[in-house]
Amino acid sequence: MAGFDRAAARNLRERFDAEFGLGEWREPFFVQAPGRSEIAGNHTDHQGGTVIAAAVDRYVRGVVAANEGKLITINSEGHPSSQIRCDELEPREDERNTTAALVRGMAAQFAKRGFVPQGFDATLTSSVAAGSGLSSSAAFELELGQAMNVLWAKGLLSPEELAVMGQAAEREWFGKPCGLMDQASSALGGIQHMSFAVPGKIDADPIDFDFADAGYALCLCSVGSSHEDLTDEYAAVPAEMTAIAHALGVERLGQTLEVTFAEELPQLRAAYGDRAILRAIHFFREERLVERRAKALREGSMYDFLGLTRLSGASSAMYLQNVSVAGSAEQPAMLGLAVADEMLGTRGAVRIHGGGFGGTVQAFVPLEQAESFCIGMDFVFGEGSCQIYHVDHDGARAWRL
Repeated sequence: MAGFDRAAARNLRERFDAEFGLGEWREPFFVQAPGRSEIAGNHTDHQGGTVIAAAVDRYVRGVVAANEGKLITINSEGHPSSQIRCDELEPREDERNTTAALVRGMAAQFAKRGFVPQGFDATLTSSVAAGSGLSSSAAFELELGQAMNVLWAKGLLSPEELAVMGQAAEREWFGKPCGLMDQASSALGGIQHMSFAVPGKIDADPIDFDFADAGYALCLCSVGSSHEDLTDEYAAVPAEMTAIAHALGVERLGQTLEVTFAEELPQLRAAYGDRAILRAIHFFREERLVERRAKALREGSMYDFLGLTRLSGASSAMYLQNVSVAGSAEQPAMLGLAVADEMLGTRGAVRIHGGGFGGTVQAFVPLEQAESFCIGMDFVFGEGSCQIYHVDHDGARAWRL
């Protein structure tokens, strides 16, 4: 129960009682799901590739209890209340990109597996800020998944299956073509070296490594741009990679060889253009870099890990091209990378984090420099923009109160 926060549970329980009341028959419980940091593998998971991801100590937390009706009501601090009927679970176009879509989508995943959704009430709070690059959506999905698993499935579903269900809800109900890394990391906890070679299956191998023990802090800096208007830019990345894969006779790039791609490059370029080719080049390069970074962490070589991380960051910026939107005068993520790189030089490493196109910059910073680094980033992007994170080892969990 290392991840159980008694104070958070007590505060949420008080809010739940005030919002919903508490009948004698109710049995409330506490649910918690962490955000995640992508350590390696930028836009490789949706192509059947490999990643390294870590659950981090920012959480979606909630108190949940069944009710006697068919309504699922979610009261999330700082957001409008969401309410759906648990017997109306088809995707709705008017709910795209909303909380209600994720609630409906997760409930539908349980119904598809033969469980009977029933009404419940939930009071939630989140320190996984939307747009922070920590995948608040995946943490929310796993929070819901754990609650529904307790209420409807008696805890029978595994973390891996809940992660797959969360991805389906986000892709088919919410409308974002995400990979599986975010949900898997939140579900499993710790640092995980994961392969997604088999669609819908998570092959995870934990890495026992502590950045602080190696003398470094994991810092993430939100550069103050929202993803809300960038879904099309994000979607173009997997779409272009997948188009190249289909031209090579496979569903995803991870199912073909780099040499096969290289042999067909002139024809592919003529058919799909240079950007799609560059994004495919990034995929194969990043796959190699993921494996080498996993090896460096297992061997405790922070020096090698930092050098490889710099190469990964360069590949994302030059080839994947997910740092800024072409033609836009606003380039906050590129500015964030430049400022962080100027402060760190070769003492650390900087890269774009997660989906890109704004969002968050990731930095590995010597511990003795971490405080001054955050102050410097805050000076440019605002107080609290840059924070130090630690690995959460529990993953999404539920506890009886």
